[in-house]
Amino acid sequence: MKFTATIEINGINPYVWVSASRAQRIKASWKKPMPVLVQVNGKPDVPWRINMMPAGDGGFYLYLAGEVRKASTTQVGDRVEVSVTFDGEYKGGPQHEMPPELATRLDGNTAAQAQWNALSPSRQKEILRYLAGLKSDEARQRNIERVMQVLGGAKERFMARDWN
Repeated sequence: MKFTATIEINGINPYVWVSASRAQRIKASWKKPMPVLVQVNGKPDVPWRINMMPAGDGGFYLYLAGEVRKASTTQVGDRVEVSVTFDGEYKGGPQHEMPPELATRLDGNTAAQAQWNALSPSRQKEILRYLAGLKSDEARQRNIERVMQVLGGAKERFMARDWN
């Protein structure tokens, strides 16, 4: 489905509104986060995998991360052409591999492993995506240490959240 919309902002999150009628044409009767393939102004050549977030009235927020807006050279307030299709091949759970050092550290710490297993799949996926996006080995090591600290019960902020 293609449509035009204006990029708006919700708090600090840029999004395109997908009305209930449009959402029904993408995937009828879907009520939870909807996995979709998205292009904005025809970019990128291979569509992004994104989950549209339900608003409770049948409509969805299609949040556009910075990399999406950068690749499509768009910003809040721009009128854009959006192409959205349901991603029937989407599989839940982490899409990024667990860094070997984190796996080793979790294997050696049963309490932290239990806390990792207790995290929702979306939170695990978020942490693995964050670690995969770090540019240097030093940053990855530093943040793996922080993951281990918060899983071990430390009360601190990590990834814009208060832990424990």
